[in-house]
Amino acid sequence: MLGELDAIICRNHEHADPLTGAAHCCGHNVQIANMLAVAVALKDVMQELDGDVVLLPSRPEEYVEIDYRNKLRREGKLRYLGGKPQLIAEGAFDDVDMAMQMHVEPTKNQEGEFLVGASCNGFIGKLIEYRGKAAHAAGAPDRGSNAINAAMMGVMGVNAIRETFRDQDVVRFHPIISSGGDLINVIPDYVKMECYVRAANIDALARYNAAIDRALKAGADAIGASCEIQSLPAYLPLHPDESFRALLRANAACRFGEANVSDGEHSAGSTDMGDVSHLMPVVHPWVGCISGVLHGADYVLSNREAAFVKSSQALAMTIVDLLADGAAEAERICGEFKPLLTKESYLEFMDAIQ
Repeated sequence: MLGELDAIICRNHEHADPLTGAAHCCGHNVQIANMLAVAVALKDVMQELDGDVVLLPSRPEEYVEIDYRNKLRREGKLRYLGGKPQLIAEGAFDDVDMAMQMHVEPTKNQEGEFLVGASCNGFIGKLIEYRGKAAHAAGAPDRGSNAINAAMMGVMGVNAIRETFRDQDVVRFHPIISSGGDLINVIPDYVKMECYVRAANIDALARYNAAIDRALKAGADAIGASCEIQSLPAYLPLHPDESFRALLRANAACRFGEANVSDGEHSAGSTDMGDVSHLMPVVHPWVGCISGVLHGADYVLSNREAAFVKSSQALAMTIVDLLADGAAEAERICGEFKPLLTKESYLEFMDAIQ
């Protein structure tokens, strides 16, 4: 049973930290509360169940500050830039058979909603550096090579190939400029960008990542600059286990009502639970309990009962069903599960991304 120790920077949120801008407008704090609530619920019944429940507060799920984390990676302090891939590498899941956690979701339903959890995109992280030539911005612009123009051309190049992105591959590309010039009177000779390339499956990720690299480099070629791209291992697509979901769905219906429980749809977003789902049966439900948007300044926890009571009850009841009667249901689900990767092949795949 996982919960993520994380927040995001959203400086305009009413509860943002005044120094760092960090705010709980993605619901990671709700995950931790649910993990603890499940622990309290199970405390007095574990002796009647056959199996162990591990409470695992996970390292950050938000794949951000890529340049900084990559520096830690170069220094040997991290192997991967996301929480669960790092935990997998360190062996935290070696003696775990199944995994579950929840997330929050916007809702307009006064009773709250429970989405049992569908699939999600995976993505590759990228660091992109454009290098041009500095010159006086007014007196001698002809003697320079503007790295910002190269970056703009690269992004426009990606926009030009968006019509080749198939709908079923659910491709997303969204960059930020983390360094874009130092002085306004100097032709900028250096631009650094961070971005994700997202897609619904591993084959699509590899294909579109290569196409986007070509487009980004073409922006540099257009003005005689250079472009260096580093692709970084990030998160794999999420594949929730159907039998595990069916058990969770039944318990969620008991607490939320059948009309308020649905499977949900494929999400273009990503979660590092996708990596875990390649190794073992996983569920990742979404609880409709907020108003506003995720990662937005208007995010508000609007249904505390759905967030903290109903969802934790559904999760705890599911664990009881898994481990009751000699853990027969857990044994069945694990026995039928066919892992997409072993730990060894997972690490080999991730380390090959560059």
